[in-house]
Amino acid sequence: MRRSKLGIVTATAALATGAIVLAPTASAVDPTTATVTADCGSYGSGTATLTATQDGTAATITLTSSAVKAPAAVPAGSVDSTLTLSKNGSGTTTFTGKDNPAMETGDDVTTGPLKGTVAAGDILEAKSLKLTVFGVITVNCTATSAQSPGPFTF
Repeated sequence: MRRSKLGIVTATAALATGAIVLAPTASAVDPTTATVTADCGSYGSGTATLTATQDGTAATITLTSSAVKAPAAVPAGSVDSTLTLSKNGSGTTTFTGKDNPAMETGDDVTTGPLKGTVAAGDILEAKSLKLTVFGVITVNCTATSAQSPGPFTF
């Protein structure tokens, strides 16, 4: 009888441990939304809103900006984007993607979700964005303000 109880306890502990390991990772990024002011040269300047998500070491950032307007109708998936962020105050990391919604002429530019990799404790702040539309139009934007309310902490 004693051996049977020990077996049940061991099996229960193993199942509980397995459930913890397999449980989905909660999004720990804070804040989840931030803004930054950007200068995009002859394409304009204005505010960009960044929305971040996290699933373990995978993270995404979607960016919408009034700094750049769509110069023409832009089909979904036709903008190559590279968002460069400062990482932990001493380096940089990039989030990339070609996942934009369809935009009409004059719409605020939206790109993402841009994909990147993070580690627990990473502190990331947007510094620049490169957009290449139709493979021929390149827009380079540089942050002119600190990210508000602050950097993303993962």
